[in-house]
Amino acid sequence: MSQLVKAFQNKYKDNPRIFRAPGRVNLIGEHTDYNDGFVLPAAIDRDTRIAATLRHDRKLMIFSLTLDSGLEFNIDEDAPRPRGDWSDYVRGVAHILAMEGYRLNGANLMIETDIPIGAGLSSSAAIEVATGLALTSLAEIEIQPLELARICQRAENEFVGMRCGIMDQLIACLGQPGAALLIDCRNMTTKSVSVDETKARIVLCNTMVKHKLAGSEYNVRRAECETGAGILSKFIPGVRNLRDVSPAKFKEYEHELPSNIRKRCRHVISENDRVLTAARLLEDGDLQGFGRLMTQSHRSLRDDYQVSCLELDQMVDLAEGLEGVFGARMTGGGFGGCTFNLAKPEAAEFFCHEIKQAYFEASGVLPEIYICRTAEGAGEFEVTS
Repeated sequence: MSQLVKAFQNKYKDNPRIFRAPGRVNLIGEHTDYNDGFVLPAAIDRDTRIAATLRHDRKLMIFSLTLDSGLEFNIDEDAPRPRGDWSDYVRGVAHILAMEGYRLNGANLMIETDIPIGAGLSSSAAIEVATGLALTSLAEIEIQPLELARICQRAENEFVGMRCGIMDQLIACLGQPGAALLIDCRNMTTKSVSVDETKARIVLCNTMVKHKLAGSEYNVRRAECETGAGILSKFIPGVRNLRDVSPAKFKEYEHELPSNIRKRCRHVISENDRVLTAARLLEDGDLQGFGRLMTQSHRSLRDDYQVSCLELDQMVDLAEGLEGVFGARMTGGGFGGCTFNLAKPEAAEFFCHEIKQAYFEASGVLPEIYICRTAEGAGEFEVTS
């Protein structure tokens, strides 16, 4: 953080306030959030930090220290258009805040992150939430975490063009050290679920395959789910989306669905059931049972939802053969990025060494491996001189 403060002082000749928002790992519950389902994410100890000061005009000056790139724009522009780069996450949040009636001020913003970009750890939500927190705080606007998450989700849906659910933004706002968060994405209720890091460690394995979700298969999957829910609603009363379909009812009527739509629905409906079971197992300390659900989840994402890829499957297969691993699965939207592995603490370092070597031998690519801890949600750092 000292590097960020010094760089900001050199560029803007002022002492900044520092705001941060974490990345996340989704323990289980993939592609269920936009179906009003259940998810079980945890914030991790990698974050996006924004140094910020007020300006006396209506400009937002934004600069990414990580990417060595910057631009400026007027905060009052009527119809901003996305540029198709990282700045859209900042501009989108500013735009939605203004549309919602929040009176913002001009600001200087400098951004750095240690969340790997495109790795499925929600670097996009982290920059959105950190931006929203910085802009509202500078303008002395009080905003509740749930409202901030909702605005940041709108920015990604409406400005960036990726029809994500609210999971990433909500865990970035509400993350807790030592816990995952069971989120009901229909009514936004949350329940803290303890993660005992003396008995299990979160290890993330980056395949180094970048994913791009906006305008891609992610939006296609969402449309397929909506189609499936529409068909099932003709046979099952009260179905608004796949959240409302039980595994038993799906089995009764799945023959009414086209093949691809049937697969997508099967994943979402079974994954919702896995999330609720997994949360209970985690609370009970049944890590072996939790690991078995991770395996089922990955196979469902690979075979029914078809959002895995060769590299993710390789990484999962290699992990499952190593000692001390409770389970492995892809995490995030898919098509690349990271796998989430749950390992015994005493086996974590051995696992990192072995999986790195095995993946390199299998793919010719040297992966990045991160042993992570659960972390606090978004907030402001106290800068000490």
